[in-house]
Amino acid sequence: MADRLLVARCKRGSRNALRDIYEKYRDDLLILAIALSHDVSLAEDAVHDVFVVFAQNVAGFKLTGSLKAYLARCVANRIRDLMRTKQSRAKALNSERACSAGMDLSEPSRLIVCNEQLRLLSSALAELSHEQREVIALHIHGQMRFRVIAKSLGISVNTVKGRYRYGIQKMRSILNGEMEK
Repeated sequence: MADRLLVARCKRGSRNALRDIYEKYRDDLLILAIALSHDVSLAEDAVHDVFVVFAQNVAGFKLTGSLKAYLARCVANRIRDLMRTKQSRAKALNSERACSAGMDLSEPSRLIVCNEQLRLLSSALAELSHEQREVIALHIHGQMRFRVIAKSLGISVNTVKGRYRYGIQKMRSILNGEMEK
C-alpha cells in the first residue's frame, strides 16, 4: 500500500516521493545488480538507469504487483543489456584495451563489497553460469517467486527451479571447498 501511495505521489510530480522510492530500494537493487554483473560500476549504472527511466515514464506507470519486484526485473534486464554491450565492445577491442570487471575496494563507496562473506559469495556466484546466477539473484535479492522469474525470462517454472537448485548445489560445493582451505 505504501508503494502505491508513493507511485501516486510521483505521478502528481512529487520529487520527494521519487526520492523515497529510490532510497527505499536502492541498496537492494544495487546488491542484486552486483550479484548479476560482478562489476560495481556497471551495477551502479544499471540501478541509476532504471530509476531515470522510471522517473521519465512514471506518468504512464501502473503498479500491478510489487514495486520492488518490478524494479528488480528492470535492473536484471538492464544488467543483461549492459553486459551484452560490454561483451561486444570487449570483442572489438584488443585484450589490453578490454574493460576490466575488477572492483576498486579502496574507496569508501565500495565498502559494501568489503565484507568477507560477501566476497566469498560473490566469487562463488561468479563461477555459476549466467542463467543460474540470474535466477538465484532474482529469487534471493529481488525476492521474486519462481513463476514470476519464469514469466519474466520466458522459460518454464521447472527450468527456473532446476537452475536455482543446481546453482545452489554448486555454490555449496564451492563454499565448502573454501571453508576447508
